[in-house]
Amino acid sequence: MLEVRNVTVRYGEHAVVDHLSFTLRAGQWLMLAGPNGAGKSTLIEAISQGVPYTGEILLEGRNVRTLKPSQLARRLGVLAQKNAVGYAYSVEEVVGLGRYAHASGFLSSRDDGGAERLERALSLTGLTGLRHASVLTLSGGELQRTFLAQVFAQDPQILLLDEPANHLDLIYQKHIFSLIQQWLRQPGRAVLSVVHDLSLARKYGTHAVLMHRGQCAAQGAIDGVLSPERLQRVYGMDVYGWMRDMLSQWQ
Repeated sequence: MLEVRNVTVRYGEHAVVDHLSFTLRAGQWLMLAGPNGAGKSTLIEAISQGVPYTGEILLEGRNVRTLKPSQLARRLGVLAQKNAVGYAYSVEEVVGLGRYAHASGFLSSRDDGGAERLERALSLTGLTGLRHASVLTLSGGELQRTFLAQVFAQDPQILLLDEPANHLDLIYQKHIFSLIQQWLRQPGRAVLSVVHDLSLARKYGTHAVLMHRGQCAAQGAIDGVLSPERLQRVYGMDVYGWMRDMLSQWQ
């Protein structure tokens, strides 16, 4: 569904992402893992056409640079790590913006199935009771759920998620990841997400790209990529030992 070929993103002379390649297939949840500064979020920005890059990004075989914004929005849904709002839109209005790419024409309000998608997105994310609330009054977690609902309402084929549960309490972390897992079970869908919590990556991911200093340190099935040896090499510490030590406090 998605192919990244030798993508490089530079800021001046520094390559934040350095000749990175991978593929994403239907049914996969591919986790981008690695230390801070590895280039994970920048890669998401490049795929969503938010930063200049060299190399090729293909969506179902088509170079994304040839797609109109509306065509891209029908296929890719992006949830950023932080979402700033400056206007007192209601939750329902913000979620409804996800349907813009599906309008039948310029300035048209026709959107077959849009109302149903909107209601389902609000329900899935637990926001039905807040639908008329101003987004300026929401907590960080509620705001993040609002933008996830917007992406669900958009109904893309691929979700690009940058730390989707970053501002959420534990109950909503579990809820959001379970919702994404449920969304992924539908045919012709895939997820690419940045994660720092390797436990979440192991639990929900099917595949992973382990990044280090902008390059690919390993890629493939999740268990093989997040092996003790590879994590030790990239993080410079015994990640497995640390995880076991943390778990022991709850036993």
